[in-house]
Amino acid sequence: MTSDANRWDEVGDGVFVRRYEPVDVSVGAIVGPTGVTVIDTRNNPEEGDEILRDVVERFRKPVVAAINTHAHYDHTFGNERFAAHGVGIYGHVLIPRHFEQHEAPRLAAVQADPTREPDKHWAGVHLTPPTILVDAPLTIDPGERMIELLPIEAGHTDTDLAVHVPDAGVWFLGDVLEESGPPMFGSGSFPLEWPAALRSVLGRVGEEDVIVPGHGAPVDRAFGERQAGQLEAVAEFVRRAHASGETADAARVPEELLAVWPEAQLRSALRAGFATL
Repeated sequence: MTSDANRWDEVGDGVFVRRYEPVDVSVGAIVGPTGVTVIDTRNNPEEGDEILRDVVERFRKPVVAAINTHAHYDHTFGNERFAAHGVGIYGHVLIPRHFEQHEAPRLAAVQADPTREPDKHWAGVHLTPPTILVDAPLTIDPGERMIELLPIEAGHTDTDLAVHVPDAGVWFLGDVLEESGPPMFGSGSFPLEWPAALRSVLGRVGEEDVIVPGHGAPVDRAFGERQAGQLEAVAEFVRRAHASGETADAARVPEELLAVWPEAQLRSALRAGFATL
């Protein structure tokens, strides 16, 4: 892996990642002969503009496409700036529904009262879903570079999309996998189904392939398998607590899970899992 002054790290031939604050989000740049495809658009229009500027400055090629790995705000709220520049945005077919159910109410609440989440800077956000919705495996070639888009079964959300650059052996999996912290049971998560969803996509990943998580440093398949095991432990805990008749707020959380996740996150997993069961 090489780094340059503009902090883009090359993780495969012509495939780069830059880790942006806040929230250490990993933004991808897939460089083709005629243009660059960007993976995820960050948290607001200003951050989307920053990506666009950084990509053109570093690679001296136009941005020809963007891809959302899933629906959450820190990966999609910059969409409007890409759309304003005429850039096609690919994303899972269920992102509009997720926006309506989860992101839109949260955005409206913060815009009405910014003190609710003063770190978000959402005053200028106009919720912008992908312009090209993906409901089945799809191969595209923006910038004359082949990219595979693979919808993932419900897990971190029901909008997760794997992005595979086959000639470089690189995968972008969004928050189905995380490195800089534990996987997050956030809005619209499926803790019972998540382990199988992750293992399903890992089954396609080669031993030498590179996986870019939604947050943190690139990892390999072995890291993904270990994280799938941790997610399986959470799913087993949720099923056991439900079967015993405990409530999501009162169930005793095992110490080994608290060593990985904050208790509030595990309570979120309990509530989401109980709703499914």
